[in-house]
Amino acid sequence: MFGIGMPELIIILIIILIIFGAGKLPEIGSGIGKGIKNFKRATNEPKDEIPAPGEDDKKTESET
Repeated sequence: MFGIGMPELIIILIIILIIFGAGKLPEIGSGIGKGIKNFKRATNEPKDEIPAPGEDDKKTESET
């Protein structure tokens, strides 16, 4: 995984803890989680909105 081992991850987490403090970590985690959730929703929306080929033709035929 990008050459990052356990010691490097621990050092990164300690630096983040020092910079933001223990009180802000839940807020940061929540924000990241919401961002990922919105990104997943946004990537799935175009699939839901675009009709399959031939589906559009059936709607126009039944309307006439």
